[in-house]
Amino acid sequence: MVKKFKIRKDDTVQVLAGKDKGKRGTVVRILPKKDAVIVSGVNIVKKAMKKRSPQDQGGIVEIEAPLNISNVGIVCKKCGRPVRIGYKMDGDKKVRVCRKCGDIL
Repeated sequence: MVKKFKIRKDDTVQVLAGKDKGKRGTVVRILPKKDAVIVSGVNIVKKAMKKRSPQDQGGIVEIEAPLNISNVGIVCKKCGRPVRIGYKMDGDKKVRVCRKCGDIL
């Protein structure tokens, strides 16, 4: 069974809980098997990387680690804060809308 999430790639989200609470970024990748998202510039961790090829650099690298999808909220462009998402039929299309102001996300 494929899981469906209301948050998608390239959405602007804000971290609601954890060490980076309050930071904003865009969703780089969604990991449905782990119920997680990777957000640009958030949850940076240091990882030791092995040198694989002559042009590849080894050593300690900073990468973005996954966050649980429940710890991020999508930011509405009109409201300017994290909101919940609803759905509305726009003709034949199903679109995501802000629950606060009703604006299309």
